[in-house]
Amino acid sequence: MIGRITGIIVSKVAPDVLVDVQGVGYEVLVSLGTFFDLPEVAEAVTLHTHFVVREDAQLLFGFSSLQERSLFRTLIKVNGVGPKMALGILSGMTAGEFAHAIRTNDVATLVKLPGVGKKTAERLVIEMRDRLDNIDVTVNANVSDKRPDIQQEAESALIALGYKPQDAAKMISRAEGDQITSAEQLIRAALKSMVAK
Repeated sequence: MIGRITGIIVSKVAPDVLVDVQGVGYEVLVSLGTFFDLPEVAEAVTLHTHFVVREDAQLLFGFSSLQERSLFRTLIKVNGVGPKMALGILSGMTAGEFAHAIRTNDVATLVKLPGVGKKTAERLVIEMRDRLDNIDVTVNANVSDKRPDIQQEAESALIALGYKPQDAAKMISRAEGDQITSAEQLIRAALKSMVAK
């Protein structure tokens, strides 16, 4: 299967990245954490990948680190968690924050993630507790703020990750501040505000 790709970024609109690998364009779905780590368009990138074949689609998921891919693969083994929900979870919090929520039985934080209801959150806590030994539990407390004109791009990215339009709009408005200069910073701040609440 496709375990890793190296190529040139043709375009990137969260959560989609198009990577040209010697003339073949691969559409890759990435978490926001990976998206923020990507180099600029026309620059080279290497992504660790997970290939999903379904009846109606073939999907390639990409990750900037083996740790993130490993967590993704562990998440999709949990009953009721598909690849898109797993990507939403990884977009809503870092691997360390997720591990911390699992180890402290923090169902309230997990429920704030897109598509995660109370039963799924409880199942995650039970099934993931013993599978997190190789994940760093350091929680990154780095919180950013937000600034104008990038709201629509940030909102679209949140909707693509599974948040309802009205919820995405509320998250964006809560994250507003004076020091934001990009959609990337705004999305980070919006997601942090959900996890911190």
